[in-house]
Amino acid sequence: MSDATQGPKSYFPSIETTYGQPIEHWMGLLDAVAGQKHLEQVNWLKSEHGIGHGHANALVHVYRAEHQQ
Repeated sequence: MSDATQGPKSYFPSIETTYGQPIEHWMGLLDAVAGQKHLEQVNWLKSEHGIGHGHANALVHVYRAEHQQ
């Protein structure tokens, strides 16, 4: 069982603070690359939007879990 204090969502406050956008913003961006593999989505966030690897990985992990990919 994933706990928000230990799982990928634990990154969310840091993501919002660091990049100045709510999590919904990043989840919406991931819709554009929904058909890609996990690592491709992570790399896309990093290269196109300047998100750090840990933050990008956490976003993609939660996005994929919520969209069952």
